[in-house]
Amino acid sequence: MARRGGRLAALVAVVAAAGLLSSCTQAVEGLARAERPDVSKVAGLDITTGESGPKPGVADARLPVENGDGGEMDRLAINTLADVEDYWEQQLPANFAGTKFDPVKRLVSYDSTGAGVTVCRTNTAGVANAFYCSLDDSIAWDRGELLPMLNDAFGPMSVVTVLAHEMGHAVQYKLGARSGITQATPSIIKEQQADCYAGNFFRWVAEGKSAHFRISTGPGLNAILATMFFIRDAAGTSAEKQGAHGSAFDRVAAFQFGFAGDPKRCAAIDEAEVKSRIAQQQFDEKDVDLGQGKGNLRVDDRKSLNLLEDSLRDAYKQSGATPPALKIGESTCADAQATSPVAYCPSTNEISVDLPELVKIGTPPKRGQKGGIGDFAAFAEIASRFALSIQKATGYPLEGPAAGLRTACLTGAWAGTTTKPTAQLQLSSGDLDEAVAELLADKSLIAADVNGGVVPSGFARVEAFRDGFFQGSGLCTRKYAG
Repeated sequence: MARRGGRLAALVAVVAAAGLLSSCTQAVEGLARAERPDVSKVAGLDITTGESGPKPGVADARLPVENGDGGEMDRLAINTLADVEDYWEQQLPANFAGTKFDPVKRLVSYDSTGAGVTVCRTNTAGVANAFYCSLDDSIAWDRGELLPMLNDAFGPMSVVTVLAHEMGHAVQYKLGARSGITQATPSIIKEQQADCYAGNFFRWVAEGKSAHFRISTGPGLNAILATMFFIRDAAGTSAEKQGAHGSAFDRVAAFQFGFAGDPKRCAAIDEAEVKSRIAQQQFDEKDVDLGQGKGNLRVDDRKSLNLLEDSLRDAYKQSGATPPALKIGESTCADAQATSPVAYCPSTNEISVDLPELVKIGTPPKRGQKGGIGDFAAFAEIASRFALSIQKATGYPLEGPAAGLRTACLTGAWAGTTTKPTAQLQLSSGDLDEAVAELLADKSLIAADVNGGVVPSGFARVEAFRDGFFQGSGLCTRKYAG
């Protein structure tokens, strides 16, 4: 985050694979009248915790592939593309009358660590990538480095995510003018559409319609969103840059639009919509490195904590609630369980902070090393406990899944206030990606009730935070009333 007068941007927990997935007017989705969601569901589907990945005992698909080696990664890629093509053969004509889906003409496997092959006028030697090329209607993937890395880090469904995204670009090409995409369309719009189309496909998988894959809507979807986080643009990348794919916050949003909607929703993503909601921003000449990366605030700096407290008081002042006291150090509480590293006690209206543990979260990792997340993630954990005090004062229950989602939404509403030019504590590049990282953690405090209970769906947590960020606290208390 940043103090006004000096923008201090936060790094995130995983080194971005910027440019990893490159390829040769609608209002922002919202609720005119808030409908209370069922906290046991994700976009209308039950939250499940079963197995995710390839279905056992299913024969491998047979597709013509150039340069394949018949190994595990190629089998995973081929099964993915067979199922994604099956999806689009059904859905393209169903959603766009008169449009037929013709399978991609060329599928190419290669090993970026070995001899290169020519695809899309490019030699693949050293190219750890997966891409769609409209020049020859081809999809290519690196079985040597990229796919094994994704599989090892996030599981096989991360590979499915990447290739479903690339098939999204093929859909754009096959839709032509109906997709609204031309050669002049900025890459961020193409990528947002492709992420959305991937979300369409995963909804179909979650509904049990895929021949080769299955996914749970709890941990399974959480891993998919973590993959979207990993393949985000690096903090400070301009959304207007050629090849920009979007921040994690923006990419996850597009995926969620697709999972909750249909292909027509994705095709409607255009320049006007993207400009109205894209959160990605650049660093500027004021961004500095204070020793924790460009340029995180020190979480244990008392001035920063005072600014945070002022920011929270200002964000929720319309509630009329008495702000909680902020205490450094452990504290006992008669009516709530302790949560780490920040806890709220309803009976005393006090927030206690384990500062050494909070610093661990607020200190971003150095390249190739383990570490925390960044300053925004740490400050947002304090904000979440502050939001509980507002809920208590205004008569909302503090326990249960609805309280957790309401807390995430109210924390997002606070984050939205830090985008104002007059804010003393301002949002910086990468901050919202830190929120995504924290919200996808198993014990996310941003989306936890007073006792630390967390809704098992990271999808629902991120959605609630985004609701608050874009639409404010009023929506939070209507939509997540419980």
